[in-house]
Amino acid sequence: MAVARLARLGRQAKRPGGFCIKMTAVAILGLCFIFVWSMFSSPSSSVTTRIESFDNIGASPGSKSTRGSTHSGTHQVASNGGEEKRANGSAVSSPAHEHKYEKEKKEEVNGKKGKGKKKLPESVVKGKNVTLESENEDSESEKEDGDEEKEVVDGKEEALGDESEGNGEAGGEGDNLMETMDKESEEVKLEDDGGESEKRGKKRYKMKGPLFDSKAHYSWKQCSTRSKHNYIPCIDMEVGSGRLQYRHTERSCPKVEPMCLVPLPRDGYGPPVPWPESKEKILYKNVEHPKLAVFIKEHSWVMKSGEYLTFPQNQSELKGGILHYLESIEEMVPDIEWGKNIRVVLDIGCTDSTFGASLVDKDVLTLALGLKDDLVDLAQVALERGFPALVSPFQNRRLPFPSGVFDAVHCGGCTIPWHSNGGKHLLEMNRILRPGGYFVLSTKHDSFEEEEAMAKLTASICWNILAHKTDEVSDVGVKIYQKPDSNDIYDLRRKKYPPLCKENENPDAAWYVPVKTCLHPIPSAIEQRGTEWPEEWPKRLERYPDWLSDKDKLDADTKHWKAIVDKSYLTGLGIDWSKIRNVMDMKAIYGGFAAALAQQKVWVMNVVPVHAPDTLPFIFERGLVGTYHDWCESFGTYPRSYDLLHVDHLFSRLKNRCKQPVSIVVEMDRLLQPGGWAIIREKVEVLEPLEGILKSMHWEIRMTYAQGKEGILCAQKTLWRP
Repeated sequence: MAVARLARLGRQAKRPGGFCIKMTAVAILGLCFIFVWSMFSSPSSSVTTRIESFDNIGASPGSKSTRGSTHSGTHQVASNGGEEKRANGSAVSSPAHEHKYEKEKKEEVNGKKGKGKKKLPESVVKGKNVTLESENEDSESEKEDGDEEKEVVDGKEEALGDESEGNGEAGGEGDNLMETMDKESEEVKLEDDGGESEKRGKKRYKMKGPLFDSKAHYSWKQCSTRSKHNYIPCIDMEVGSGRLQYRHTERSCPKVEPMCLVPLPRDGYGPPVPWPESKEKILYKNVEHPKLAVFIKEHSWVMKSGEYLTFPQNQSELKGGILHYLESIEEMVPDIEWGKNIRVVLDIGCTDSTFGASLVDKDVLTLALGLKDDLVDLAQVALERGFPALVSPFQNRRLPFPSGVFDAVHCGGCTIPWHSNGGKHLLEMNRILRPGGYFVLSTKHDSFEEEEAMAKLTASICWNILAHKTDEVSDVGVKIYQKPDSNDIYDLRRKKYPPLCKENENPDAAWYVPVKTCLHPIPSAIEQRGTEWPEEWPKRLERYPDWLSDKDKLDADTKHWKAIVDKSYLTGLGIDWSKIRNVMDMKAIYGGFAAALAQQKVWVMNVVPVHAPDTLPFIFERGLVGTYHDWCESFGTYPRSYDLLHVDHLFSRLKNRCKQPVSIVVEMDRLLQPGGWAIIREKVEVLEPLEGILKSMHWEIRMTYAQGKEGILCAQKTLWRP
C-alpha cells in the first residue's frame, strides 16, 4: 500500500507544481531511515573516549575502563597486564579506538605545528654542557587533552564535575621510555545538553585552554597567617577567634590554593650551614620558634651558642650517648646490621634528630616523621641539619607510603598510644613494615597496664618479640619486635582478631585512605613483592628483584638519568653542589635521578604523584625514600626545606588537573630556601609562561635552553619578598 502511494506521488511529481510533492517524498524517506538507524544504534548524549599509553606499565589496547581496582596480592611496577596501577590504588585502562573528532583535532594541530609559536631562547651557560636526551621523542607523544578532574578520596578517584579541569597522567623516562611510556592521556568530551545537539545534527565540544595564561600578570603579597614564616597550608589552620589551631589529627587543606608567598623569619634568613658542618651546627634564626627556645633549655643534646644551634657529638636524650644505644640494638638482634641489612628506616615522632644523624655515618637512610602537634616538632631542625624529614598527621588516615617498604620502624620515646583504638596505629606500622622487618620501641617509664596491653596487641598480630631489655647505662627499656614473613602463623591464632583484610583491600592505597583495622596477607609467590629481603646496600641500588617483569626498561631509565646528571647537571648548570644537601624530585618514576646522585653528598625525596603509575614501592626497594603526593595541594614540610627541586614534565602531565596551576609554582617558592635552585624540564609552550611567573617572583633565570619543542630552565630563588 505504501509503495503504491509513493508511486502515485512520483507520477504527480512530474506534473506542474509537483515540487512540493518531491520534497514530501524525500522527507518521508529520511524519517524512515532515521527510524531504522535508531533501532540498530544506542543513543548517547554524552560520550567520553580516552587514549592512554604507558607501555608495559599502562593499559593494553582493548581493555575496559575500571575504577578502584582490586588488589590481587601481586605488587608489580612493570607488567604486561591490561591494567595500570596508580599511586592512589585506582587503575585506568583505555579502549583501542579513537573518537573521530579526536583524530581530526590531531591532524589540525599537526598541520599548524611550528606556526606562530615563540621559542624559548636557546642560550647556554658559556663553556658548559646541557643534555636534552629523548625530550624530542617525549614531545611527539604530547597532545592537548581535556581530562575530567577527579578527586582522590579513600584511594579512589571521583569526578568533581563537568566544570572541573583535567586529570593528567605521569609517565617514565629513559632513551626508549619517553616515546612509549610518557604519552599523555587524550580525552575529548561531548557536552551533555539533553540531546539537543544531536537533534540539530551538531556536536559541541568542551575544549581546554593553556596550562598557564601567557598574558597573565601577577602581583604577589606575603601570607598573613599567624604561623607566619613556618606556614604549612595543609597543617596549619586559622580559626575564627584569630588564634592558630594545628590540625594535628587530620590533614586539611584550604579550599582555595594559597596564592601568597611565605615571609622570611623575623630576624632575617641566612644561607644554611653547608654539609657536613650542618650535622654539628645550624643557624638558630632559620628555625627560631618560642617553643624551641624552651626545649633547648631542658635538653642537653642541643645547645644555643651565639647565632648557632650546636649538636655535641654522640649526645642524645639517652644516657651513654646515641652510639651506645645503636650498638646495644645490634647486640640484642645481630641480624640488624645497620647500613647493610637495614637501609631504610622510619623514625616516628622526630623528637631527637640525633638518631638519624648517627645512622647517616652507617649508610642508613632515616626518614623522620614529624607529627606537627602542639608539642615541639623538630622536623624543621632535622631538615636544616640536612636529614630527611616529612611532616604528616597520624590519626585516622594512612601514612603516605606503600605497604611493606621500611626495613625498620623506630619509636624512641614517642607519645603514640599504640594499644588504643583497637591498635590501629600499630596496624599501620604493620602495613608499611617489610615482611620480616623490625619495630624498635624504647621507653623510659612503662606502666604495667600499658605493657600488658602492648604485649596482647603484638601477640594478636603475630609479631615476635626478639629482645626486651632495660639498658643499665641509659636506663631505657628497649623492645625489638619482628613482623612475620609468612601467612602460616596467622592461621594458628586462636582469636582471628584483627581479621585478615579482604582481597579487594589494596595495601598500597594510602592517599586520604583511612587506617584499616585488619591484617594484609603477606606475599607468598615469587613474583610478588615482599617475598624476599632486598640485597645488601649498596647492591640493592642497581640490582633489580625477581618480581620486576621488565628490568631492561628500568636499566634504561637508570642509564638515562646517569648520563643527564653526569653530563649536564653536575657541570653544565652553574650549580655549586657543595652547597646542595636536601633535594626533591617532584615527579619521580623509578628513582633514576636519585640513583644518579648517589655518589654526591645529597639525599633525595622521591615524590610519586597520586595520579601517576605507582612506582614508589620500587624506589624503596632500591634503598631510597619517597612519598605519595597530589601537587594540587601543599606538601607536608616546613618552608625553606629544600636546596634543589627537580621538576621533569610535571606541569604538562598535570595539565588542567589543578584549579590554579600557578599554585604549584607558589608551593615551589615555599619549599625552596633562598638561594636554592630549580631544574625544570618541560615543553617550550609550558616553559615560556613559567619563566614569566618565576621572574614575577624575582627568581633569577640562570639558564634556558631549547631543542625543538623541549626545553630546560634553571632558576635560582632570591631573598625577595613582596
